[in-house]
Amino acid sequence: MLHLNRWFAERKTPLLIAGPCVLESLELALEVASVLKEAAEKAGFFYVFKSSFDKANRTSLSSFRGPGLKQGLFWLSEVKQKVGVPVTTDIHEPWQAEQVAEVVDLLQIPAFLCRQTDLLLAAGRTGRPVNLKKGQFVSPWDMRYAVEKVRAGGSEKILLTERGTTFGYRNLVVDMRSLVIMRELGVPVIFDATHSVQLPGGAEGASGGDRRFVFPLARAAMACGVDGIFMEVHPEPDRALCDGPNSLPLAEVPTILKTLSKIREVLVSCGLP
Repeated sequence: MLHLNRWFAERKTPLLIAGPCVLESLELALEVASVLKEAAEKAGFFYVFKSSFDKANRTSLSSFRGPGLKQGLFWLSEVKQKVGVPVTTDIHEPWQAEQVAEVVDLLQIPAFLCRQTDLLLAAGRTGRPVNLKKGQFVSPWDMRYAVEKVRAGGSEKILLTERGTTFGYRNLVVDMRSLVIMRELGVPVIFDATHSVQLPGGAEGASGGDRRFVFPLARAAMACGVDGIFMEVHPEPDRALCDGPNSLPLAEVPTILKTLSKIREVLVSCGLP
């Protein structure tokens, strides 16, 4: 599994889960994965490529959803083999879990589905590590029940990812206390720096966002002691087919990772978790 199990056992380096929001083409996926792999290695991160074969929760029926299960899994397998990195993607229905687990190293549960019992049990039964995105509507302490469902399915390798909490209409806010609270549940915690600046449905039929706040929030989260960072990244975010307004330009990521790595080094030198 390209050493992902070893990362769970040791957790010595921060995790980077990053890639385009949705799979647009194999060429784009390979480009982003290659650049991020190199940047992650230089900054001391363990890298997992992320992109979705289907975005089943898009705001509008006319929005681009992705290439679908068969084509998407083929592209992910190509990224895994040609770039040499672990890969992850979302699943939306229980029947998808087993098929997707044959290719990916980490199953991701979308935030809107983090309470779906059958989906979480199915993910756990695959034996693959599972990344649970915290719902915008769920308190950090209530994520213990989602963790219990995955464990009941059979998986002990679980990540919890913070991605902001609903704050009125079409807005999110990040409560940094949730990073500490969820870590106390005994699982690694990831901060989703790009979805946390999303403006759900704020672009009239699509979600908006403000990427200006991605880097400041990522710095704050790293200082809180998270185990890793989640980012959606695209060479040209303003032309991305999904989540462009809150995605980071690919060229900016190496510098961001270097800064986050230095924050992590300070924490370690101080003996902080």
